[in-house]
Amino acid sequence: MSIHNILTNAGEWLRGDGPHSQIVVSSRVRLARNLKNHAFPGWAKKTERLQILEAIKPRVEELPEMSDAFSVYSQDLTALEKQVLVERHLVSREHAAKGVGSAVVMNRRQTLSIMINEEDHLRMQAIRSGLQLKHVFKMIDKIDSALEERLDFAFHSQLGYLTACPTNVGTGMRASAMVHLPALVLSEQINQVIQAVNKIGLAVRGLYGEGTEALGNLFQVSNQTTLGEKEEDIITRLHKVIEQIIEHEQNARQMLLQKKPNTLLDHIGRGYGILLHAYSMSSKEALNLLSFIKLGIDLNFFPEECRQPIDELFIETQPAHLQKGSQQKLAADERDSLRAEIIRAKLKAFPWPDADRVKPPDADPTG
Repeated sequence: MSIHNILTNAGEWLRGDGPHSQIVVSSRVRLARNLKNHAFPGWAKKTERLQILEAIKPRVEELPEMSDAFSVYSQDLTALEKQVLVERHLVSREHAAKGVGSAVVMNRRQTLSIMINEEDHLRMQAIRSGLQLKHVFKMIDKIDSALEERLDFAFHSQLGYLTACPTNVGTGMRASAMVHLPALVLSEQINQVIQAVNKIGLAVRGLYGEGTEALGNLFQVSNQTTLGEKEEDIITRLHKVIEQIIEHEQNARQMLLQKKPNTLLDHIGRGYGILLHAYSMSSKEALNLLSFIKLGIDLNFFPEECRQPIDELFIETQPAHLQKGSQQKLAADERDSLRAEIIRAKLKAFPWPDADRVKPPDADPTG
């Protein structure tokens, strides 16, 4: 499979058809593993990184799940192609910065992605649409078990799996859910939720993880500790917290509909008007305004058939996707103009937001 196939197919997790997908965009579980008696990638010399790469990559490609996979050495990808994969959440920003001695292997559905020689020798992730933490853990656990039969992982009888970053020692697992929380932001309750989540040992980060901004009202909620807990316990605890966040977001939406309907309609209407008529738009502004349109679809201000075009715009309007789609190098102002043009074209057939269509959300959502 070529990079062209990756770029022209959105991938399963971007389809928005999983459980609770109106609020939970995706569920992801990542495992960090290293080979025994080898230096971590950050300390390994080039010859050793290449040796590790050639020991791991064929074993990954042999997996049944990786039949017809996209497999490529990092130095064979352009900087733009790497950034596209970052925007798809298929590789990390750190891995995108790697060159000789690193590689990535991912399946056709883009639900499994394995980075070789990132911060650790192996960074394996499974990702699906909606709240499916238990399912994605089973997916990546199966991959992990199969590779552990073929490779000798660094493991300590008391500490667990050994990793480059001390916070990953133990299970080596980071489980996360990306959640869309516009009502909690609008009702100014988001900081309370973040503080409550932090107090119970979970982390809330921005769109692209640690140190990034929560663009488009999108937040990543993940476990912080991996030592001294079983994988299943971490998944169960995170799942329960995400369910509570879903309930808080639904309650905030209901409160806005009942007590501040004009405020809600104003944000949705302004977002619609600007997106439909702007001729230049930054990535940040586009994501934030698209977030309100997505909320409007969830609350029936727009018909359901509007959902897919908006979900597509969240990815298509990212800088690297714009650049790749245009097949030419674009300056920042040219990207802003092209972004606005693409959005105008997709929203041209959209109806005006209709408050008469709106029904208050159920207190106990099914997703």
